[in-house]
Amino acid sequence: MTKSRAVVFDLDDTLFPERAFACSGFEAVAAAFAETLGPENQSLADMRRLFDSDARPRVFNALLAERDFAESSELVSRMVRAYREHIPRINLYADANRVLTKLRAGYNLGLISDGPALTQKNKISALSIEERLDQIILTDEIGDAFHKPSRGPFELMAEQLGVPHGSCVYVADNPAKDFIAPNTLGWLSVRILRDEGIYRDVEPPPNGRPTCTIKTLDDLASVMARHGPPGD
Repeated sequence: MTKSRAVVFDLDDTLFPERAFACSGFEAVAAAFAETLGPENQSLADMRRLFDSDARPRVFNALLAERDFAESSELVSRMVRAYREHIPRINLYADANRVLTKLRAGYNLGLISDGPALTQKNKISALSIEERLDQIILTDEIGDAFHKPSRGPFELMAEQLGVPHGSCVYVADNPAKDFIAPNTLGWLSVRILRDEGIYRDVEPPPNGRPTCTIKTLDDLASVMARHGPPGD
């Protein structure tokens, strides 16, 4: 059966908790650099604490500074590489697992995600979702010009799925960049606002406000029905 409608998801904090990946990565770094950083448990606790502070964008730099290490871009680069390339221990949100199963019969399902391609591929593999999706677009594989908020990956997704823009939905968590492009293309944009979400307090720009907001993906089908099922 040809499906004339599509629901496309973001990955981090939409289908699985981004914090879980961060903690998994910190474990990998703590183990790989134990001789330099000291006891793994303490390093892990310190990185988790820094992740929940203003130092989040520079956790490794802040950690080394706390340990009175001289600034070393080479060491930080190796820590970042270990973090990004590790095989994560992560799981789908329960509601994400349910919604992928529920929508599979009636919709084309896709994924559009920013982030280093190898890192995102490792996440997808760990979550075992590749066979549950019809198309996956990792913007890092295409080029910087395709990073969100570019319209490029959304135009490409609609083309690959053979679905008109007016019959597409995008579900994501970060209003700073996730909804600008789908809004301009006429997609239904849905923000998933999770209590533990990294971007839960981010306010959207005027052109990036989602059509609607939900707190669980179990409400996605009813939201789509209220706003007019795409393609109907």
